[in-house]
Amino acid sequence: MSFVLFVVNNGLMIIQVFNMDRKLFALEKWLESPNWFLTFVIATAVCLLMYLLNAVLGEIRPYNWWGLTYGTLATVLMAGAGLYAVRRRMIKTALRWRLGKNQAWLQFHLYGGTLALLLTLMHSGFRVPSGALDWWLWALSIWVTASGIAGVMLQKWIPQILTSGLMTEVVYERIPELIAELRAKSEKLLQTCADPVKDFYRKNLAVALTSVQPRFIYYLDIAGGIQSRLKGLEYLRRFLPVEEKEKLDRLETYYRTKLEIDAHYTLQKTLRWWMYTHVPLSLVLLILIVFHLFAVWYY
Repeated sequence: MSFVLFVVNNGLMIIQVFNMDRKLFALEKWLESPNWFLTFVIATAVCLLMYLLNAVLGEIRPYNWWGLTYGTLATVLMAGAGLYAVRRRMIKTALRWRLGKNQAWLQFHLYGGTLALLLTLMHSGFRVPSGALDWWLWALSIWVTASGIAGVMLQKWIPQILTSGLMTEVVYERIPELIAELRAKSEKLLQTCADPVKDFYRKNLAVALTSVQPRFIYYLDIAGGIQSRLKGLEYLRRFLPVEEKEKLDRLETYYRTKLEIDAHYTLQKTLRWWMYTHVPLSLVLLILIVFHLFAVWYY
């Protein structure tokens, strides 16, 4: 008991220190809730200290008392983290019954799921399981946790890139419609343009305005990737009369908007593909946990 009190007291001191120097470390810039993060750090430290203490007292196996305790705690946390998806699909019910804010559920989903992985590894004694079911549980726990952390990073990084580097806001589902509108406007404008502009459009812009074109460069330099494709228009502008330059400016606006739509598509598509790698495998993991519990209690 004194050992636990010592850890808790020192943990509270750590929270106070971080709260005092929060601006110094700029935690708010990277974390939605620094207090949740600090609680997670303390809980992780307590788990590791308990594991070290258990390892000194005796060997830790999945089937002995300590292993079963860690496995039970991991299951509870994993189930709690999984409830976040249920809460998201029952927003009205959650509000009616005052089941807490979505932000709090999201923080528990992230930190509780990560702590569940640690407890899963402790449950197996940090050994790779030999049985097929246990191995899949072990591997999926690592994958789901890693993909969840990657998803949090993507959801912070991608919106920042889109808002800082682009002038156009795009709803993902409307992208085909928006491209069709830009192509129609461009072709209507082209009918009044001189031959040099028409030739340049057919050779360089027509294909680009036909469909969405994702590009890897948007991950690295979203503004530079767009600007580099406008250089041909800048070169053509030098040889045009004033009236044609005004038309080319309008055509450039349409083309720039199309390139920004391509950038939106590229980055927003990444978030959608991330969902496909995280959510289905999370459901598979929860199902395997149920089978694992049944096998443990039945046999």
